[in-house]
Amino acid sequence: MAQGGIGSSVKRKEDARFLTGRGTYVDDIVRPGQTHAVFVRSPHAHAKIKAVKTAEALKAPGVVAVLTGADLAADKVGNLPAGWLIHSKDGTPMVEPGHMALVADKVRHVGDQVAVVVAETKDQAREAAALVEVDYEPLPAMVGLAQAIAPGAALVHDQAKANTCYDWHLGDKAATDAAFAKAHKVVTLDLVNNRLIPNAIEPRAAIGEFDRVTGDLTLYTTSQNPHLIRLLLSAFTMGVPEHKLRVVAPDVGGGFGSKIFHYAEEFVTLWAARRIGRPVKWTATRSEAFMSDAHGRDHVTHCELALDKEGRFLGLRERTLANMGAYLSQFAPSVPTYLHATLLAGCYTTPAIYSEVRAVFTNTVPVDAYRGAGRPEATYLIERLVDVAAREMGMDRVDIRRKNLIPKDKFPYQTPVALQYDSGDYQATLDAALKKADWAGFEKRRAEAKARGKLRGIGISTYVEACGIAPSAVVGALGGRVGLWESAHVRVHPTGSITIFTGAHSHGQSHETTFAQLAAEKLGVSTDQVEVVHGDTAKSAFAMGTYGSRSLAVGGTAIVNAIDKIIAKGKKIAAHLLEASEGDVDFKDGKFTVRGTDRAKAFGEVVLAAYIPHKYPANLEPGLEESAVYDPKNFTFPAGCHICEVEIDPDTGVTQVIAFTAVDDVGTVINPMVVEGQVHGGVAQGIGQALLEGAQYDDQGQLLSGSFLGYTMPRAGDLPSYQVGTEVTACTHNPLGVKGVGEVGAIGSPPAVIGAVCDAIGVRHIEMPATPERVWRAIRDAKKA
Repeated sequence: MAQGGIGSSVKRKEDARFLTGRGTYVDDIVRPGQTHAVFVRSPHAHAKIKAVKTAEALKAPGVVAVLTGADLAADKVGNLPAGWLIHSKDGTPMVEPGHMALVADKVRHVGDQVAVVVAETKDQAREAAALVEVDYEPLPAMVGLAQAIAPGAALVHDQAKANTCYDWHLGDKAATDAAFAKAHKVVTLDLVNNRLIPNAIEPRAAIGEFDRVTGDLTLYTTSQNPHLIRLLLSAFTMGVPEHKLRVVAPDVGGGFGSKIFHYAEEFVTLWAARRIGRPVKWTATRSEAFMSDAHGRDHVTHCELALDKEGRFLGLRERTLANMGAYLSQFAPSVPTYLHATLLAGCYTTPAIYSEVRAVFTNTVPVDAYRGAGRPEATYLIERLVDVAAREMGMDRVDIRRKNLIPKDKFPYQTPVALQYDSGDYQATLDAALKKADWAGFEKRRAEAKARGKLRGIGISTYVEACGIAPSAVVGALGGRVGLWESAHVRVHPTGSITIFTGAHSHGQSHETTFAQLAAEKLGVSTDQVEVVHGDTAKSAFAMGTYGSRSLAVGGTAIVNAIDKIIAKGKKIAAHLLEASEGDVDFKDGKFTVRGTDRAKAFGEVVLAAYIPHKYPANLEPGLEESAVYDPKNFTFPAGCHICEVEIDPDTGVTQVIAFTAVDDVGTVINPMVVEGQVHGGVAQGIGQALLEGAQYDDQGQLLSGSFLGYTMPRAGDLPSYQVGTEVTACTHNPLGVKGVGEVGAIGSPPAVIGAVCDAIGVRHIEMPATPERVWRAIRDAKKA
């Protein structure tokens, strides 16, 4: 029998090294002859570069090189690509400005890279970087979205008129307008999805290395998808054949999407290493991370919901301004479009939906995917509209949701915004969450809090998301520039131990545990016999990496498909050993048996035979290892219900999350402990967005929240003990039935938290983050109304 197979809360295999300080991160790596890089960054949000003077820096002790945008231009390398092409309503392609890794002509946000200093030590590089003189001619900074699209606004990129990247739409406008025309009630809402800064526990880092003899280049980097980085280095920034490039992403301390992308610094370290013939290492300071890691969210939306007199949804429409920042990061064009608008049906039977999205360049850090990537923005929009609709229709918030949820017997369900949901039971997750949270007993708790001088509120959200970012053919048709399948290679060694080589990358997802559980379940072995290898393009087959909660649904299915090939070959060998027909051999619980008899061979016996001449059939190759590629037929669709209770001090506006309940349907649960941990982390980030976090710029484009002194991260004391549960409807198009869990907590929680705050203080809406000042003012304004 398998030890630690599917459904077991196996302790994480990777924790032994992490908890004892034996993990290996990029900054831990020291290469022979290693030098250190420090970047010269723009202090201006928008300025022309008139001159870059490096003479004094070159004279500084220990300096090996000082490189600028002029050097990049001379080498004809360094343009960072976008990975998605969006077309505007009129069919024209989006405006796609160049994005040089070292800027030569004009800086476009505070922190833009202007030069890099390479020296023997980090301190020497830092001191020399201060000696680089850049002559800037400041230009007006376009910071806010409304400012950037106003008539006469300064252009971030000359080719982007009115600072517009694209003006896109999705849905049937005529049908939606007709739905609104016949509505009994139209609810309108203006809302902001606040800009977030990812703040993974490990800052980004990179080491570039060049082998003068072979011409091979190796990049050690904090990446969620090393194969994709190698592809982009080869095709765009370095222009080197892929077989001459190796990308290694060792242990990575969190990403949340921000480590998907190909950043300037990792390219520059590799390019500089080739120029000087020595390894070049760069590790971001936390201040650099704030001004150079891709930010998340940042939408300004006007939305409307049409209802009939019974409270049934007839139509939904939105107009969103989406901030791209100064440049297009890799996934950025897709986030407010195909990863957002396609989810505007939510869990509901809304028959007509129309979305308009205008992507805007500003003089701020580029914005890209952050945990959930478009799905949290869609859920927040829908659920806030539903709460306001309930308020204005005089309906109960649960009843209006229940009335509009997609029934279980309607799956597969085709939404009006392209997606087809394959499975779900939204009533079940709603009922389970209401019971677990004791929704019925809330008014008693509210009264008790009132007696203590506190304002208590409860909020609810029901959500669905799309995971897997697939299939490749659909992604390509929607503007994706690479396929999004996954591959796996599984090797069973002669003694029965197993190595899984996967292109998925683990940076907190527990792949080394859950992928081992798949092998344990399928092959009837212990997880201790299974090793998972990832993060090195020289070891694993080409694959697209980890994001969009796709690792198990896509990468895990590739592993299972490879194991199925191993079992099929094992049956041939077992039949040979047992002198039986292959069709009569079954495999279960680690044994090959001849059906209807007691004749059997253990998995280990068959494995060893696969490597011994004459023990396996003459028409088979020796060994037992197989590869597989999986390109899914559809997205997967996790869903759930989140309920939040808060207490607010009316004198200070301080909000405390008292209780949080999350019941999610993530399909088959491989490891309940890991699932619960993923939900905990996602909810913490959702609470952070709702109450605490928000990137703030002044009107000159200076990042005011450029450190933890100005950017409030959630702490343990800000979070409650969670109640977490699962309901299971299996995904119908992957053999595991899994849907994905990595992002659900960050998707369902913000509207539940804001709904609770609004309920506590009796207001229609409050913007995120609901800081003490914002809540205090809302309380005062409500009293005046």
